[in-house]
Formats: sequence, C-alpha cells, structure tokens
Amino acid sequence: QRQMCIRDSNIPASLPKEQADAIKAEEKAYSQRLQREGKWLHIWRVAGLYANVSIFDVADNQELHDILTALPLYPFMTISVQPLCRHPSSVNS
Repeated sequence: QRQMCIRDSNIPASLPKEQADAIKAEEKAYSQRLQREGKWLHIWRVAGLYANVSIFDVADNQELHDILTALPLYPFMTISVQPLCRHPSSVNS
C-alpha cells in the first residue's frame, strides 16, 4: 500500500540546541535506512517550512503507524496521512 504523509515539525525553542541536533541526526539516519529498505519511497521538503511530504510503501496501516511513531521527531510532529492508489491514466507505476 502506498501512503502519502505530510509531516510538519515544531521543535520547541526551549529544547537545547545540542539535544535538537541529536534528535535530527537520529531522524535522518532512521529515514535514510527506511529509504534504502524501500519503505520510504520519496521525501520532499515543503518550500519555506520545516515540513515534508513523503511517500511510503507499506504492507498496511499498522506498519505505517509503527514507522511514524518510531520517528525521533514524532513527539514534535503534526501528521496527515492519505492512502494512495494508482490512477488508471498513469503510465508510471
């Protein structure tokens, strides 16, 4: 199942910079591992925001839930998920 996820992160200004930087580094490593595994197909930055749009390829909603809640930045995120299906006019898979 392909799912589109829009994530907006709001790291509190009160969080020490060193701690925020460490969480961001963990997030990057985790997301890149999932990309290499083929679970996280695409990630795009939303211009002008600390937000992104991602496409995941997961077995089911539970797997997506598990992936998202394991994100190191999850406690600071607002997330919107949209299930996707192939459009009949698409020439790409």
